[in-house]
Amino acid sequence: MKEQVQQLAERYYSDVIAIRRHLHQHPELSFKETETGRYIAQKLRDYDIPHEHGCAENGVVGYIKGKNPERKVVALRADMDALPIQEANDVPYKSKRKGLMHACGHDVHTASLLGTARILHELRDSFEGSVKLIFQPAEERIPGGASLMIADGVLENPRPFSIFGQHVHPPLAAGKIGMRPGNYMASADELYLTVKGRGGHGALPQDCIDPILITAHLLTAIQQIVCRRATPTTPTVVTFGKINSVGGSTNVIPNKVKLEGTFRTMNEKWRREAHKRMKKLVKNMAKAMGGAAQLTIVKGYPVLVNNDELTAKARRYAVEYLGEENVVDLPIRMTAEDFAYFSHQLPACFYRLGTGNVAKGITSPVHTDTFDVDEDSMRLSTGLMAWMTLRELSAS
Repeated sequence: MKEQVQQLAERYYSDVIAIRRHLHQHPELSFKETETGRYIAQKLRDYDIPHEHGCAENGVVGYIKGKNPERKVVALRADMDALPIQEANDVPYKSKRKGLMHACGHDVHTASLLGTARILHELRDSFEGSVKLIFQPAEERIPGGASLMIADGVLENPRPFSIFGQHVHPPLAAGKIGMRPGNYMASADELYLTVKGRGGHGALPQDCIDPILITAHLLTAIQQIVCRRATPTTPTVVTFGKINSVGGSTNVIPNKVKLEGTFRTMNEKWRREAHKRMKKLVKNMAKAMGGAAQLTIVKGYPVLVNNDELTAKARRYAVEYLGEENVVDLPIRMTAEDFAYFSHQLPACFYRLGTGNVAKGITSPVHTDTFDVDEDSMRLSTGLMAWMTLRELSAS
């Protein structure tokens, strides 16, 4: 069976590359993936794979039934949205849409899952159970397409036993994959802080309530929540990446300051506690300094938890397919992924696909204007996911 999977992955490789390049040239932002959804649905029609289009508006769900289809269901997920980045690469498949780019590899994820689907559909008479293909929109923006697809019932009728997802990883060489059991990626919340004072002449601060000075104290105090309240075993990050005064100049104290940031952690209980602590601190400290402040927290994706048992099995399956030397252990990441919503609903395994190649100059990280992948990795991305699915379907 492994040889069959490898042969089919090689047979469909050029088609998968063509799909990836088409998607790369035609990126669409989160919640706007109308053409992408239609394109995926058309490909599934071409492969004669039953599917539904329209889950969470642009999502597509495909179904592959083997023998005894109710025995066990395994779900496979790929995201499809792009980012608001102007591509700087000079390649034949460069984005044709100004200011938009597949800079996080979702084109690779979608093309790979279509290739995996084709392999599994070809082998459907050789396995028992069913495969649910989840092509998900809007990974890059809160509330995340995963949560919306779940609300639309993507995990029901039939309900999967487990779910796999993969993500490109430029630091890892093409031909390798990485895994980590347990907590793997952080929760991610958006912070919107408004600090109010009373503006006036910069030379007369005694007549004003300086919101910039209050903001400076708040930034330091909020960081102290992280370094003095979080336990050593609870990785936590708070970062403010944007700050603007409403009015203000070299000699003008403004009335108001606005900030935007992110709060991330690996522990859901501490996440809730930290939210309360930050809001209380902001309100009380600003008041004590004569001003006022409000912290709005937009709750984002939860901690991504890779099921220990499923990830251990997936690692064994990967070693069978790739060899021990090509399966590496990963550290935790403080980045976030809305696949995390799936991981809180059923046993999940989210792993990393090596896509880097130093010799070819393919080293740029995701979310940059020079990001690209070594397309040789897509021989692996389709076949490995198909193999892991077949092995999981046959497991007791």
